[in-house]
Amino acid sequence: MSTTLEIKEIKPLVLHFNAFVRKFGEHDFYEFCMANKDLSMELTSEGDLIIMSPTGGKTGIRNSKLNLRFGLWAETDATGQVFDSSTVFKLPNGARRSPDLAWVKNERWQALTEEEQEKFPPLCPDFVAELRSPTDGLERLKAKMREYIDNGAQLGWLLDPVERRVHVYRPGAAVEILDNPQSVSGEALLPGFALDVQLLWD
Repeated sequence: MSTTLEIKEIKPLVLHFNAFVRKFGEHDFYEFCMANKDLSMELTSEGDLIIMSPTGGKTGIRNSKLNLRFGLWAETDATGQVFDSSTVFKLPNGARRSPDLAWVKNERWQALTEEEQEKFPPLCPDFVAELRSPTDGLERLKAKMREYIDNGAQLGWLLDPVERRVHVYRPGAAVEILDNPQSVSGEALLPGFALDVQLLWD
């Protein structure tokens, strides 16, 4: 018997630091995050500091399944590096974002300096995925996906177990919405990878 999830959006805490953030040096946000390691934070291009709530158990299981399956493919493919949701990327527009899953081509990763790799990599991943939890606002996640694409991502998935949909984002194309698909393809960017979406729904 299927059950309907009761959605109660929990909005992240947003601190309007824009005037202060403009005074941050190149490494100050990194140091700020290191001094507050118990918090999961992002920074918008406008300078708003976003403090996100931790995930619940079911979302944690889904994240684990997603990262495991993608990681196994990436090890075999060996053309890029996989990053989990703890990694913060400095996007070209100045935002610092943490996708639930990210992948960067080796040539782009290796072009970074050792320090850039060690801290918050100054690039937008080639592939990103966001996994919606029952408390996540859908419009907020859609805005993040558009930001990734606008900043250079070649493929993005918004995986929505709440509505059992996958929103597929590509540069220069309308968002494709798949209703309760069996799987979603990595297309030419991720050759040979297809995610069994039903594993995330169950």
